[in-house]
Amino acid sequence: MNFKDKLALLPAKPGCYLMKDDSGQVIYVGKAKVLKNRVRSYFTGSHDEKTQRLVANIEDFEYIVTDSATEALILECNLIKKYKPQYNILLKDDKTYPYLKITNEQHPRLEVVRKVLKDQGKYFGPYPSAQAAHETKRLLGRIYPLRKCKTMKPVPCLYYHMSQCYAPCTEVVNPENYESIVSDITKFLKGDYKGLRDELRTKMQKAAEILDFERAKEFRDQIQAIETIMEKQKIILTDTVDRDIFGYYAEHGWMCVQVFYMRQGKLIERDASLFKHYGDEQEDFMTFVTQYYHENHALPKEILLPEVKDAVELEEWLSIKTKVPQRGAKKQLVDMANNNAKIAIEERFLILERDYNRTFKAIEDLAKAMNIQTPRRIEAFDNSNIQGTDPVSAMVVYIDGKPARKEYRKYKIRTVVGADDYSTMREVIRRRYLRVLKDSLPLPDLIVIDGGKGQLSSAIDVLENELGLDIPICGLKKSREHKTEQILFGKNAEIIPLEKSSEAFYLLQRIQDEVHRFAITFHRQTKNKNTFTSELDNIKGVGEKRRKALLKHFGSIEGIRNASVEDFRQLGIGDVLAQTILASLKANETK
Repeated sequence: MNFKDKLALLPAKPGCYLMKDDSGQVIYVGKAKVLKNRVRSYFTGSHDEKTQRLVANIEDFEYIVTDSATEALILECNLIKKYKPQYNILLKDDKTYPYLKITNEQHPRLEVVRKVLKDQGKYFGPYPSAQAAHETKRLLGRIYPLRKCKTMKPVPCLYYHMSQCYAPCTEVVNPENYESIVSDITKFLKGDYKGLRDELRTKMQKAAEILDFERAKEFRDQIQAIETIMEKQKIILTDTVDRDIFGYYAEHGWMCVQVFYMRQGKLIERDASLFKHYGDEQEDFMTFVTQYYHENHALPKEILLPEVKDAVELEEWLSIKTKVPQRGAKKQLVDMANNNAKIAIEERFLILERDYNRTFKAIEDLAKAMNIQTPRRIEAFDNSNIQGTDPVSAMVVYIDGKPARKEYRKYKIRTVVGADDYSTMREVIRRRYLRVLKDSLPLPDLIVIDGGKGQLSSAIDVLENELGLDIPICGLKKSREHKTEQILFGKNAEIIPLEKSSEAFYLLQRIQDEVHRFAITFHRQTKNKNTFTSELDNIKGVGEKRRKALLKHFGSIEGIRNASVEDFRQLGIGDVLAQTILASLKANETK
């Protein structure tokens, strides 16, 4: 059956559809109140760019009919979890939020959990920030002496001696004590923290009156911790309903969903998710909400949504109030969530624009200033030595204005003696581009030399006269303050008049700083390694561990040289190797 025939046979019923690519893999799952209309809409009329990318990859489809739109909503979520389609919104598998739980045990504990179970424990949350959940747990653990250990031990632990546990492992605890603590923690986690704060203030004052300043400081720290944790509760409704407030915004194929958490009528936290989307905005948003509540979420009493199509189906599935407010304080909360989502999307595109200006636009401006092709690949060189010792050179690579660190290279200088920067540059340029020609590696569009006219002319001489290469090349001359001062280009060392505030100039400056950093780091590594070399390093059978053991035992190379063969036996070194070591050291002494 061909594609058009399958489209013609689609039923006018609710259900889910699965779009497949040429390999038969499911790439998109959707739901529809009327399958016939929804699936056909993909292949008729015009679409925006993001939907066109999806449709271009569809080679086949199948569908599953359901009895209602609500069933289609649930089935869609299950199918997305099963197939993880490329073009669907996918909540990460680990996108489960932490809760605080008071366990239902004879001696209850307070713990942070990721799943809500039907175990008669008391759950509070969710907390979008795991750090906030753990901070709250630590604070309550210091104030209330609930059991801390999962397995009770035969002796009291440190928490008992710090008055942070009743030690039920060895002591008899009145159940009423636990009931009082659970009641206080419950009030606190539901937003009534003023009573606890006032109680701690009273204790702090009493401790200060009896000059127990250490204890008073502890109470003060607890009060500050409470105020820090609870200060986020800035927006309040007069009721005490737990509700989740959703908002979203979509632009240029990206969507941001914001979730505000209101507990006991107080807005305590928010979470933001930013992702690519390919389908209808409202449908993809509701897919997100459905997945959000699909697994292990303690449901609020009410959900507030922006203007969407499937609010009724969501309410039927979750069996809780799902509202699309049209006016008043609740509408303002939804608008606030929508506005925050819009701001997040706009910030993302501002960041992308800034990144484009710093990279690709910068190399385009560089090409215009130097009258060359856009330098997609830039290779930069710098030399490093201290008074001619341990000379090295380094190369960094930038592709489309960004560092390609896997292509960085280090060079130990082989042919140059002393501090001859020009000859060093000649050697490293020769070695690099001989290898490029030999291995057919990609040639750079621009070479950058950290140096002035001398280094620049040395590099050009090797490239053109020895290797026959015509590659644009520039030198970066530094000021006395070691900052990029001039850009010298080509044989004539023409000064390129780039504005120092331009992104192109900043790019060259970043390249110069990076190659200098890379060269200096390599030089230090080489110098440190050479500092710790000794006459023992070239003796066969003496590795690093044995070298260290010999120097530790005999104290110095001279001590080893004056030792007897028998002295080496204490280190487990045989007579043959001992004779080899002594012969080698004595031969070096006579040189």
